[in-house]
Amino acid sequence: MKIYKIPEATVMRLSIYSRYLYQLAGDGVETISSGEIARGVGVSSAQVRKDLAYFGEFGTRGVGYNVDDLYGHVMKILGLDKMWNVIIIGAGKLGSALALYKGFVKRGFNISAILDADQGKIGTELEKVVVEPMDVLAERVKEHNVNIGIITVPTISAQEVTDKLVAAGVKAILNFSPRVLNVPSDVILRNVDLSVHLEVLSFKLDYQG
Repeated sequence: MKIYKIPEATVMRLSIYSRYLYQLAGDGVETISSGEIARGVGVSSAQVRKDLAYFGEFGTRGVGYNVDDLYGHVMKILGLDKMWNVIIIGAGKLGSALALYKGFVKRGFNISAILDADQGKIGTELEKVVVEPMDVLAERVKEHNVNIGIITVPTISAQEVTDKLVAAGVKAILNFSPRVLNVPSDVILRNVDLSVHLEVLSFKLDYQG
């Protein structure tokens, strides 16, 4: 099965399922039905079964799913049964907050390097990682076998930084800048614009109100 055939919405729901299953395991729950998962995360039981069916058969009819086993399967599907090395470009307020967030390592993402063009930030330490200058980017990507780049730089610098990450061999980029970036077809790009999510909320509040 080719991963590109899996709807992105399914992958996003799997991430939510994994968090809910982790919570259930912590609460001592041993088995759960698709209906209970659905109620817990706010989707239909048919959707849960459809999402899981893309990857095989899990659980026992009439019994449900073993929580620990299903959690392990979902984490493996998401590629979170191993560690991914991440480089952050931009050590401003957002970049610093991401670097200090302890939840990433728990989910399998290790902040291996943090770079910035601001001489005033170089040499500072964020969660035991020293901020370094941009000219070591290619070296750090190779040294740490970096898989993912996170961009938190000003809009004007975002494409240039993207080009440098691509040239260094980074194949997946998470972009927090509002600029629309151009990347080669073999590079995975995800854009995170927090204002878009706020606008969705404002629309729903206004429309439903």
